[in-house]
Amino acid sequence: MGSRTAQAGDPLLDEFCDALWLEDGLARNTLESYRRDARQFGEWLHRSTGKDLLSAHHGDIQGYLGYLFARKARATSAARLLSSLKRFYRYLVRGGKVSADPTLKIEAPALPRGLPKSLTEADVESLLDAPNVDTPLGLRDKAMLEMLYASGLRVSELVTLKAVQVSRDMGVVRVVGKGSKERLVPLGEEALAWLTRYLAEARPVLLAGKASDDLFVTSRRESMTRQAFWYLIKRYAVRVSLDKPISPHTLRHAFATHLLNHGADLRVVQLLLGHSDISTTQIYTHVARERLKQLHAKHHPRG
Repeated sequence: MGSRTAQAGDPLLDEFCDALWLEDGLARNTLESYRRDARQFGEWLHRSTGKDLLSAHHGDIQGYLGYLFARKARATSAARLLSSLKRFYRYLVRGGKVSADPTLKIEAPALPRGLPKSLTEADVESLLDAPNVDTPLGLRDKAMLEMLYASGLRVSELVTLKAVQVSRDMGVVRVVGKGSKERLVPLGEEALAWLTRYLAEARPVLLAGKASDDLFVTSRRESMTRQAFWYLIKRYAVRVSLDKPISPHTLRHAFATHLLNHGADLRVVQLLLGHSDISTTQIYTHVARERLKQLHAKHHPRG
């Protein structure tokens, strides 16, 4: 087999990414992340040992992890990279391109379990009341914030919504999430009422006669970007003197945490968030548990 130093257009990496796309339907950014991780390892391997990706051994993988940690790489970055290489070499073994997987028995570095920052219900109420609903833009922002909190959507899912994805009769939104997976998410009466008002009063004014498939539009009659919506949330947080770290994802955290605080089943929250693995959702049980401890300590006579 010819030498492969994993250059940008390496056919081996092209084949690997094509296989990932066919197997899992992964998004382009995710595929590029896999490609980048494998390419960077291949470049380091060639510089350090003169080997190519097909010739890597167990010790080479360990050496690369050591090299990364010597350069102060974060444990999360090293764990993600190792996960990419494990997937890459499993693909090569399956295709008969290598006889042994060099990543076997190499454990990912232990990761600190950080709890997502969550807003209280009073914080969320304050933020949701911030927009001036007497203006078209304020009414749009109110509908977006209510919808984000009511549904737990990712901000990328919210800003790319098309009008046809919302069923007001059923009170649900059809979301296409990571890996092109579809899920139906209920909106709730409050969010649905504000969305209906936005569609009747604000969206036609903002579009000014222009046809658009986008659910939420800007004053330029275009779809909103993730960055623009992030800016809006930050601005409203300042307006109501909310001095906690905040982003669109903070409302997703609040959605999950508040559901669990009110007794929702973890599996239901997993489905609503669109997590493929329940372990991703379980982090929110820690947040809810901390909140329950605080309530107990504050209100119980022997707390």
